[in-house]
Amino acid sequence: MKKTLLIIIMALAAVQLNAQDLPYFKRVVKELSSSKYQGRGYAKGGANKAGRYLEKEFRKAGVDEVTVQPFTIDINTFCGTMKMQADGKKLRAGVDFSMREYSPGVKGEFPVYHVDTLNFDGERLMADLAKPENAGCLVCCEFWFTYRHRDVFSRLQKAGECANAGLLYTWEAPIKFFKAYGEKVVDKPIIWVTPEAIEGVKSVKVDVDNEFLTDYELFNVIAKVDGNRHDSCYIFTAHYDHLGNLGKKVYYPGANDNASGTATIVTLAAHYAKNKPQYDMYFVAFSGEDANLRGSTFFAEHPVVPLEQIKYLFNIDMIGDDNPEQYCEVSDAGMNQINKFQTVNAKQHLFKALNRGDLAANSDHYPFAVRGVPCIFLENQEGSAFPHYHTPADNIKTVRFDSYEPVFKLVTGFIDIKDD
Repeated sequence: MKKTLLIIIMALAAVQLNAQDLPYFKRVVKELSSSKYQGRGYAKGGANKAGRYLEKEFRKAGVDEVTVQPFTIDINTFCGTMKMQADGKKLRAGVDFSMREYSPGVKGEFPVYHVDTLNFDGERLMADLAKPENAGCLVCCEFWFTYRHRDVFSRLQKAGECANAGLLYTWEAPIKFFKAYGEKVVDKPIIWVTPEAIEGVKSVKVDVDNEFLTDYELFNVIAKVDGNRHDSCYIFTAHYDHLGNLGKKVYYPGANDNASGTATIVTLAAHYAKNKPQYDMYFVAFSGEDANLRGSTFFAEHPVVPLEQIKYLFNIDMIGDDNPEQYCEVSDAGMNQINKFQTVNAKQHLFKALNRGDLAANSDHYPFAVRGVPCIFLENQEGSAFPHYHTPADNIKTVRFDSYEPVFKLVTGFIDIKDD
């Protein structure tokens, strides 16, 4: 009886050794999205503090090597005063309004000019804004309309083109905040605002500080597990930085985006540290993703292993959700192995479908895809957590854990399939 019990215990231990670690995954997500890291942004050092935490976690996981890869960025930030009123009503930062990432700071009271989009004519708009009564106004228009007519509205961002003081872009709630194009500052302020907050408003009072950081130091965290062979490798990537702060009080926790992906590669590192792989394994936590893929681009330009030795790269971003279908993008070089993912998914009943979208520069796989590396991007879209991304509500209360285990099994199952 004792011998039988011992065999059962050993079998259960072996299963656990080869299994994903959901409790640990949850702890890492909770830690990274806590107020300690202030949204893992740049100005207050939250991203770098998170990077140091990840160094320790990779070492605790038992990997063979942990290094950092420094790089610098120029980035616009908003960590100071952040106030706005519409016809005397106080608006909430991160809820009713946010800043376009390349906006300068702004202070003052401004009349609001609402664009007539039904009878729009670009030259007539410019002529109207040249009238003395419209001088110093903030031009308000729905964002996607301004995008379709960007030849006109881009002129309104430049000094000397028009007498307007800046722009108000309306965006349906939940209002978003971005960093992708924050490596510059334009001449005039641009504020995102919800239609409900600005509808019919005649004037706004704004007090916003910005700080432009030059040569700001960031770093990628690189963990390695030695395999039996060193001529080829697999790479798992996820970005650990996020949006940081919007003013002094608001920060973006980024539990789904992308504490979830980061926690996944940490648990994968622990898995392969305990189960020696056939090939070398790299686990790369990128910084600077929300600043236009700066960390992954730097790595692709300065790889720690020749890019041609990468058998496959798995980029895991925003999988903290509950959609039973999985979104993915695959590089041209990776398409000849897409059937492996389909096979693993079908045999293990992981997702109802793997929905492949067009390759885009939307996450850290892209700098590798355009350089001919076989890679896949995994992101769980359109679940209950998805609407909260790039808002302060992307936190430990709204993140979901349903996709972690099937994503873990999908990528490890892919690797377990032996080469032909």
